[in-house]
Amino acid sequence: MPRLTTEEVAHIAELARLSLTEEEREQFRDQMSAVLEYIGKLKEVDTVGVPPTLHAATGATLRDDVVQGCDGETRERLLKNLPRRKDDLVETPAVF
Repeated sequence: MPRLTTEEVAHIAELARLSLTEEEREQFRDQMSAVLEYIGKLKEVDTVGVPPTLHAATGATLRDDVVQGCDGETRERLLKNLPRRKDDLVETPAVF
């Protein structure tokens, strides 16, 4: 894959609303060209027969969300520690 030109890097920087010095453009040119070269290598990998996945963590074990209640005494102790409360709710300042 051919290396990016400094004009292409300048265009990408403009799209990203970045102002780059000439030195930074050259540095990004090298880095971005290396990334594109690596992506080019990935395109050569034979993926025939590999099923598509939604994410990389295909073997992750996920647990069910379980709501665990607490007894009335524990709840009352927790609510008692709040700086402000209204009945069984936390009272907070208005956001708007």
